Amino acid sequence: MFSSQFAGGSRRRFFFGLAVLLASPLLRAAELLSFDGLYKSNTVLGLKFAERTLALKGQSVRLRGYMAPPLKPESKFFVLTREPVSICPFCSSDAEWPVDIVVIYASKTVVPTNFSERIEVEGTLEVGSHTDPATGFVSQLRIRDASFNKLR
Repeated sequence: MFSSQFAGGSRRRFFFGLAVLLASPLLRAAELLSFDGLYKSNTVLGLKFAERTLALKGQSVRLRGYMAPPLKPESKFFVLTREPVSICPFCSSDAEWPVDIVVIYASKTVVPTNFSERIEVEGTLEVGSHTDPATGFVSQLRIRDASFNKLR
């Protein structure tokens, strides 16, 4: 009787351990990025992404900054900036892309925050030039399926 209980307990522990092992990537916290660490260089030849930025492509990341005033009151995207700005900082081409902004595509419609409130965004990092088909905006970095929280 003892051996059958022990075998059942070992089996349960084995499957519990296996489940924890398989779920561990899901439990991992999103990597916190900083604006200072996004690029390796910005020269006349263009922007070069930092190795860490490239390594996190397609992964869940967090980034802290400020929501730039949107083009329209409620939208599913906004621009995250390093410092508070009172106007939207979108550029006409990726050749002029500032290193201190990231486009955020939210998972749901965004109600804008005060431009001076610091927020933390979390979502999936996209790297490389992209032209938004709906707006024509060009970006170098994006965070998709994003959510955000105000920081205190």
